Amino acid sequence: MGLKALVIGGTGLVGGQLLDLLIADPRFDQVEAFTRHNTGFDDPKLVEHHIDFGDPATWRELLYGDTLFSCLGTTRGEAGGKPRQFEVDFVYQFNFAAGAAANGVRNYAMVSSAGADPRSMFFYMRVKGELENKVLKLPFRNISILRPTQLYGPRRSPRPAEERALSAVRTINKMGLMKRKSPVNARTVAAAMIEASLAGTGKNIYEIGDIRSLSATYNDRSIREFPESEIVALTEL
Repeated sequence: MGLKALVIGGTGLVGGQLLDLLIADPRFDQVEAFTRHNTGFDDPKLVEHHIDFGDPATWRELLYGDTLFSCLGTTRGEAGGKPRQFEVDFVYQFNFAAGAAANGVRNYAMVSSAGADPRSMFFYMRVKGELENKVLKLPFRNISILRPTQLYGPRRSPRPAEERALSAVRTINKMGLMKRKSPVNARTVAAAMIEASLAGTGKNIYEIGDIRSLSATYNDRSIREFPESEIVALTEL
C-alpha cells in the first residue's frame, strides 16, 4: 500500500509544484489538499477539501495520513495587514500541524524562510522563527523545515514587488555577489520537501544548500526508479 500525503498551501507557488510531483510519484497512492480554492489539478489520486482554515472543528478529523506538507503562506499586502498575515502564516499552519500530530501523522515538512528567527527585527522572519520553534515541539517522528532563499516560478497571481526584487538579486548574482542568497526554483523546494519527508528522521532544518542537494537526490531517484513517471530532473535557471 502506498503513502498518503496531506497538503496545505497547494494553490501557492511551492504548493502547486508539490502537488504536481506528488501526483506523479508512484510511492504516493493518495494526495489530499486542504484549500479554500480549487487547485487546478484533475487526477484520481487527488482529493480536495475546500475548508475554512479558521474553523478547525470542520477539518481536524480529516487529518489522517503519512505526511503533512505545509506550504501555506501569504504577504502582508495580500493578507491586509500584520494581524491577518500572522493568522495565516502562524495560526493556521500551527493548528494544522498540531491536529495532524494528534491524529498520529508521522511526518511533517514545512516551507519556512532563510533568515527565520524568533528574535528577528523583521516581522516576517520573526513569525517564521516562532512557528519553527512551536512545530519542533510536536511529536512527529520526522520534522523537516526548509529555509529557501527567494523563490521563483509560475504564480497564479503576479507579485510585482517580488518580481522587481528577484530581478535585482539576479543582477547582483551575475556580478558574482551574494551567490549563497541566489533565488531558488519553487520546484526545487517541492522536490526537496518530498525527499526530506521520506529520507529524514528526527528534527531537521535545511538551509538552501541542503535544499538543492535534497532536490538533486530526489530527481536522480525519480529518473532511476520511476522511468515511466512524469517526474523529470529540474535544471536550475
